[in-house]
Amino acid sequence: MKKEIKKIWIESEIKGPIIGGTLETNDNSDVIITFSDDTQFVATFFTYENIEMLRKKNKNTGECLNGKYFWASNMLLVDKINIKEVEEIVNHLITENEFENTFEKIIIN
Repeated sequence: MKKEIKKIWIESEIKGPIIGGTLETNDNSDVIITFSDDTQFVATFFTYENIEMLRKKNKNTGECLNGKYFWASNMLLVDKINIKEVEEIVNHLITENEFENTFEKIIIN
């Protein structure tokens, strides 16, 4: 896959961090990559800190068997969520031919 990135959309840059989170370091966010041919792909980025916060929350609320597991489709675990980090990760995934295994193609009917 050798496509040129046209746009990177990071949900938390628009809406801010999740409730109780901290922008960049304790957050999760959908990321949509648009390529020059207008194909789009989506994945959800979670910070390591956010996973721990969600685990503790789930333990208290009873979700996910009281925090015994956590899953999300097309999940990427990262240190920080910001444009620089996301772009670096996406370019690495493309170079390593792992992008389409990690991101899901958005099909518009």
